[in-house]
Amino acid sequence: MNTLSINNETPLSFLTVGQFMELLNTGKQPEAVTIQDNSKRLVYGLRGIRGLFNCSHATAQRYKDTILKDAVSQNGRKIIVDVDKALELFNAKDGRD
Repeated sequence: MNTLSINNETPLSFLTVGQFMELLNTGKQPEAVTIQDNSKRLVYGLRGIRGLFNCSHATAQRYKDTILKDAVSQNGRKIIVDVDKALELFNAKDGRD
């Protein structure tokens, strides 16, 4: 088997696939990728609150009007709840925080 000395003058057609792949990876440093997840988790309506806390419709209504008040945005009939804030408020209410 003939080993080829690879330099800047070596034609690509003389390289094996392995040598070519090695050449492509030479000098590459893996870049640190930082992904920030700024998206809020949201649930919508009393159905969303019921699903989040596994409670009845009446209990979801009571939670919305009392302990979750700061996590709820309501415009007319549209109810939007910030999940992380709601869980934080709920746990603080129970003294779990």
